Amino acid sequence: MRARALALLLLLALVLPLGAAAQEPFPTRPVTLVIPFPPGGAADLTARPFAPTLERALKQPVVIVNKAGAAGAVGTQSVAVVKPDGYTLLLTALTISTIPQVDALFGRTPTFSRDQFVPIARLNADPTLLMVGAERPWKTLSELVEDAKQRPGEIIFSSAGPYSPSHMAAEMFAHAAGIRLRHLPTTGGGPAMTAVLGGHAALSCLSTGAVTPQVKSGKVRVLAATGAKRLAAFPEVPTLKELGYDVEIYLWIGLFAPKGVPAHALKILRDAARQAVRDPEFKAATEKMQMPTAYQDADEFKVWWDQDAEMLAAVIKRIGKVEVK
Repeated sequence: MRARALALLLLLALVLPLGAAAQEPFPTRPVTLVIPFPPGGAADLTARPFAPTLERALKQPVVIVNKAGAAGAVGTQSVAVVKPDGYTLLLTALTISTIPQVDALFGRTPTFSRDQFVPIARLNADPTLLMVGAERPWKTLSELVEDAKQRPGEIIFSSAGPYSPSHMAAEMFAHAAGIRLRHLPTTGGGPAMTAVLGGHAALSCLSTGAVTPQVKSGKVRVLAATGAKRLAAFPEVPTLKELGYDVEIYLWIGLFAPKGVPAHALKILRDAARQAVRDPEFKAATEKMQMPTAYQDADEFKVWWDQDAEMLAAVIKRIGKVEVK
């Protein structure tokens, strides 16, 4: 019995330090927030007010790093392979779901996979707005659809690039409406809007933040929104679902950690994200940009993210290969 008791004590002496190490304090140094896009986009605009509120919640500096390239693939992949200690996080858009699907479509070696990440929180989820240049004749969506049916493939829509939210939204609308539009891909939301304003494209599906200033200046007209319900900023604009088209897509922004972050660190990050999103300073900043918060905690977000990714994968498969010269 004495020998057994001594063996148990030795075992506890070995195990206890390991348990203590696993629960080491977190965080004890700055946290890096990687944005896989250039400054000025939806993810970056969300990160700027989010970082200081997250700092207050974590009581550590939060450093924003824009690591752009390959439509978000470069920065996302860099976080996928980083040491999973909770000190490097990813704040990104739905490209985390679409890039692996596009890689598969073209038979490329995957840059990263969704299962390399753990969702922490969804921060916002904005529908795109289907808008047309003010000089275009269509006052309602039905008028646009009727015209498009008479001229298949002639009406041009611009996008922020192949498989971007604006591309996906327009293709989903065209499929639901039974019409064929011509795609003009550009290099971002700004150029896509410029194409409409310059008359090179008739319409586009862009974010609320991008469209609002142009509506106020009278340069574009919004015909529909791609959310489940009408936007508070555009109460007069119907949703595509209201108009009989089964289309729902959002330009959402979420916070992720690489897979393998210790459970206690993940819990601290989840609690801090919840506190940061509820901070009046963050809420005021996002509302000013017409990008109000649509927070979901990790568990709810994971379910929603899986469903959204499945929907996007089906759309990408239907669109097929888009070659850009």
